[in-house]
Amino acid sequence: MHLKILLTTVCTLIFSTIYASEHYTCSECVSPVVTSADTLSLSPDTVPLNAAAAKRKGIIARVIEYFEDSNKPKKDKKFDFSVIGGPHYSSDTKFGIGLVAAGIYRSDTTHTDSVYMTPESNVAIYADATTSMFFKLGIRGTHIFKDDLARMRYDVNFASIASKFWGIGYENNISNDNESRYKYLCSDTRFDYIVRVAENLYIGPTVAFNYVNGHDFRKPWLLEGENRRTFNLGVGFTAEYDTRDCLTAATRGWYIRLDQRFNPRLLFNKYSFSLTEVNVSGFWPAWRGAIIAAQVHGRITYGNTPWGLLSTLGGSNNMRGYFEGRYRDKSEIDACLELRQHVWRRNGIVLWVGAGTVFPRFSAFRWNHVLPNYGIGYRWEFKKRMNVRLDLGFGRHQTGFIFSINEAF
Repeated sequence: MHLKILLTTVCTLIFSTIYASEHYTCSECVSPVVTSADTLSLSPDTVPLNAAAAKRKGIIARVIEYFEDSNKPKKDKKFDFSVIGGPHYSSDTKFGIGLVAAGIYRSDTTHTDSVYMTPESNVAIYADATTSMFFKLGIRGTHIFKDDLARMRYDVNFASIASKFWGIGYENNISNDNESRYKYLCSDTRFDYIVRVAENLYIGPTVAFNYVNGHDFRKPWLLEGENRRTFNLGVGFTAEYDTRDCLTAATRGWYIRLDQRFNPRLLFNKYSFSLTEVNVSGFWPAWRGAIIAAQVHGRITYGNTPWGLLSTLGGSNNMRGYFEGRYRDKSEIDACLELRQHVWRRNGIVLWVGAGTVFPRFSAFRWNHVLPNYGIGYRWEFKKRMNVRLDLGFGRHQTGFIFSINEAF
């Protein structure tokens, strides 16, 4: 039953989006071409008739026009901002309404030559609410300073979620008998400021604050005695090597990132731990309209890591299709290979395969614990080089549907 509802929702979103972007003929296309001679021969009644026709344009037609023009470059605007939203369904969060307000801009527009032009910055405000008592509100983006000498990345969000918990560690997570409900409030804030130290190489400080408050655990023994509420403040550094041609929808280049963060007791943390996160992504043009994208990602924590900040699989960016947070432990590794194929005008599809697992330490890594992942997705170019994505992911005995903006990596 859920699969039928899911497919119905996906089809509705896809066909309504395609219709809006491809099959509607805007008023500019149907208006007659008026030459100077035509202007002299127009009767006085023509202007009121055109004005009346414009006034009669309904809200649906105006919405369709809005989305039809959303990906067209607007050189007269210093800040190009648009809003999109709609219904969605997933096995994790059930029915919901999502809203994304996305903008692109340049911090410096003094250079007209594309060779020296500062790359575009981006920002997105997102909100989501579902029938399963899931609510999330946040803002994220990347601000690129003049001549790309520095970058500031930020993500601030708040969530109130009724979710599920299987405990800690693969052996607990794989057991369906451990499935139990709980609720939690969480708030995450992160800021990175990186400076270019060499061609395509950036390094700088990072700071992160996390608050997690879990309650109403149906099986509290799965927490293994850990505190249900934790505050954590971490500091560290980020290093990046970035040769991508675009931050939001790369078609070529490499992106290599290293995050090192420390959460010591010195910063009034009850749980003292550190984490190292590594991401390596590559993008290669294939045949016409096709991009091959690959990513290897790892998040390793060591020390006394609290349950709310353990490494997890699943969600909108890695191992799509798995219930986010079902598989959790001190460390995780995942990999993904993706084909991104442009199909027609603003429409595209994606196919991917991947794998990943969680483990407490490298010596406990087991190949038979590696989980498979694959899926299919639809892409619609909401703004230039900024896609709305609908992904249907499959895993071991799990299926998930994702509605988001920008590529998974």
